[in-house]
Amino acid sequence: MARSISKGPFVDGYLLKKADATRTSGRSEIIKIWSRRSTILPQFVGLTFAVHNGHKHIPVLISEDMIGHKFGEFSPTRTFHGHSGDKKAKRV
Repeated sequence: MARSISKGPFVDGYLLKKADATRTSGRSEIIKIWSRRSTILPQFVGLTFAVHNGHKHIPVLISEDMIGHKFGEFSPTRTFHGHSGDKKAKRV
């Protein structure tokens, strides 16, 4: 079920503080975050976040198309190595 519109989008408080600090400093540094559940807001556009996927941090440059999505959507947690019986597909 989706979140209520009256509540607004969910964003962890520390995430807003880090983004504001990076914007005011003027430096283009990567912000490490663990909050995959937070929603991407318009003030994050142009910043680079390193989203944790359980193993390592994956850098994600935020664009306007990503607004409204969650950070976790852009940092996959599983790596697909192929099916074990797909040896015929490799030969062709």
